[in-house]
Amino acid sequence: MALLKIINEKAKAYLNSGFGANTSSYGGRFVNKNGTTNVEKRGMNIFYRISWYHTLIDMSAWKFMLILLTFYVCINLAFALVYFAIGIEYLNGINPSESNWVKFGETYFFSAQTFTTVGYGHISPSGFMASAVATFEALIGLLSFAIATGLFFGRFSRPIAFIKFSHNAIIAPYGDITALMIRMAPFKNAAFSDAEAKITLGISVEEKERVSNKFYSLELELDKVSALTLSWTLVHPITEESPLYQFTKQDFESIKGEILVYVKTFDDMFSNTVAIRTSYTFDEVVYGAKFRPMYSQNSSSTKTILHLDKLNHFDELVL
Repeated sequence: MALLKIINEKAKAYLNSGFGANTSSYGGRFVNKNGTTNVEKRGMNIFYRISWYHTLIDMSAWKFMLILLTFYVCINLAFALVYFAIGIEYLNGINPSESNWVKFGETYFFSAQTFTTVGYGHISPSGFMASAVATFEALIGLLSFAIATGLFFGRFSRPIAFIKFSHNAIIAPYGDITALMIRMAPFKNAAFSDAEAKITLGISVEEKERVSNKFYSLELELDKVSALTLSWTLVHPITEESPLYQFTKQDFESIKGEILVYVKTFDDMFSNTVAIRTSYTFDEVVYGAKFRPMYSQNSSSTKTILHLDKLNHFDELVL
């Protein structure tokens, strides 16, 4: 792993990055592409270490639905086994002459009707044990659906920054110099205003025979916009004050570094501030490129079209 021994002396590192400075204790990138921190927490019981509410809110829709379906099937299966163990003679409406598979299927459907409090009435419990289990199952069903409803509401009502970043950061011509550029665009019918962006450079530096992580704030040509309706390209001019000054293509290929991007904006629909972040390791930086335009006017010149499929399109150049 190549290390940078000398960085631009005019660039000032800052200490309040929130990330560790000891490279020997830090593994991988600082921030994943999806914006989550690349940290795994251990040393505590999993039930204390993990917020199940946050986990269920953040997970993908298909995983969430699969968990709900699995829970629904398994808990009804468990109660069906309990009813079957008590005896089907305590469930009025089940034909005792049927096969065990058919009788078990009937108990499973009775469990589902009790759990959902539908209660069609075809089968009913008799006796203390069967009635007690049915009562307890109805309570569990009411509580379970209340929790599921809350989770559904939380997933639909949670403010999310519907913004996508380009897959790559690029080093592009910028007047007489070059600049680091990162492009983003809103991809849903959300209205964002007062958007603000910050970029931080994290890099492994060797100083006085000691290797440590240094963090530098990268000044942007424009760090705030009043409305985020089209694409926004974050531009960091690589001047003499930039920590990337005199970096070559070979430096980006050999030095371990990461560019952290943080964006916050106001969502007019939710009347709330939302935030999103991502990162680019140096091997995700394309040296010598230029983003292609991704919006244009329609054929009648009455509307602007934002081509989201062109977010990652760029042309390679020779610098």
